[in-house]
Amino acid sequence: MHEVEHLINGSWGAGSGTGELVVRSPFDGEPVTRVPIASEADVAAAVTAARAAAPGWARTAAGVRAAALHAAADAVAEAADELARTMSAEMGKPVDGARESIGAGVGTLRQYAELGPVHRGRALAGDDQAVDLMAYGPRGVVAVITPWNDPVAVSCGLLGAALVTGNTVLYKPSERTPATGWRLARLMAPHFPAAVFSLLNGDGSVGAALAGSAVDVVAQVGSTATGRSIAAACARTGAKALLENGGSDPLIVDAGVDPVWAARQAALGAFANSGQICVAVERVYVHRQVAAEFVAALAAEAGTWAGEVGPLVDRRLRDAVHSQVEDAVAAGARLVCGGVVPDGPGAHYPPTVLAECTDDMAVLREETFGPVAPVVTVDSFDEGLARAADSPYGLAATVLTGSMSNAQRAWRELPVGTVKVNAVFGGAPGGAAHPRRGSGQGFGYGPELLDEMTVTKAVHLEAPPSGW
Repeated sequence: MHEVEHLINGSWGAGSGTGELVVRSPFDGEPVTRVPIASEADVAAAVTAARAAAPGWARTAAGVRAAALHAAADAVAEAADELARTMSAEMGKPVDGARESIGAGVGTLRQYAELGPVHRGRALAGDDQAVDLMAYGPRGVVAVITPWNDPVAVSCGLLGAALVTGNTVLYKPSERTPATGWRLARLMAPHFPAAVFSLLNGDGSVGAALAGSAVDVVAQVGSTATGRSIAAACARTGAKALLENGGSDPLIVDAGVDPVWAARQAALGAFANSGQICVAVERVYVHRQVAAEFVAALAAEAGTWAGEVGPLVDRRLRDAVHSQVEDAVAAGARLVCGGVVPDGPGAHYPPTVLAECTDDMAVLREETFGPVAPVVTVDSFDEGLARAADSPYGLAATVLTGSMSNAQRAWRELPVGTVKVNAVFGGAPGGAAHPRRGSGQGFGYGPELLDEMTVTKAVHLEAPPSGW
């Protein structure tokens, strides 16, 4: 069993808290991690130490900070196999997939190590007797609160961008994957001065204490409810809230699309990582012309995915997913396949397809975060576009169409941060978007994340009057 510790002011230990959590395997229910819950005194001590370390790290040359981040990336890359096994044991992702995710995290650390030193201000055209410029500087102390569904890659992005721009960080991983976060911190922290990188473990009470403390940024990826609590805390303290939260991402299948190909896309979007992806396909609007063939093909795809998906992270999530499926069936949805809780240990749930769904069902209105594909039949592309846009979330959307006109309309009109046409996943590296509505606020990726982690200062510099 993993025995997790906090890192406060450069020292590893159990902290002063008296509570602890035990994480159980989503495969068989056996305990895999024991983690202490940081006390309010632990949070306060870590914040104080990070604040004291901030000026020195801010003055450190950008190239030196980048070299430290490169060294941290090397350490994570060398330990990828062990880290992948830890991640799999805690949240259920198969080890090969976990290793790929860690590789993406390493790539993100290297990306920010390269971008950091060239992140610069600009000169302004002012009086020729003066110098005017806009200069970037670190915000100060950044609290990084990360999720369990992609714990290494997401953490690497936020940690890398914050550190390379000269901020000190207080890292709080999800209580569902604490050993993964602890191991990542063990690999990264030695490459930075004491108190530049701190680790605090525990449940939501620790995240709430961090969000309400004297930090300058709270960067969180996780649920909408948690994000709104953090935004409220930041409104009281004056800290910046940088949030990527829940989503209920739609997929629109236009008339004339090959229904078998569309079903493969839908299955990939709905069932990959057992549906535990922020930008998973959670609502499908399919044109009536191809609906019957599409649903049949999607059910067949679900059968091929059944042996590939890992368990959900825990039974609490499985119960929530199954409750949405049961409620939808009770309200008139047709269960095409899946939807049955398997016998045995762990938190497994089968790929599930629901047809004849309506927009008032929770499986469509709320984030499901499981391997469930609810299908709505529409009579036109216009109807599909309108119903896809009608959501309390605004993270991403996918459109499958052979019409360039419809593709153009979709990316212009859908009120989401990311629109993908004819591919549920993919895109050039470095892309960044603003999530909308209940899905968060601010850039969470790409070079623009460096802007979020810094402040801009306008400077006007004149020579003193002659004769002094």
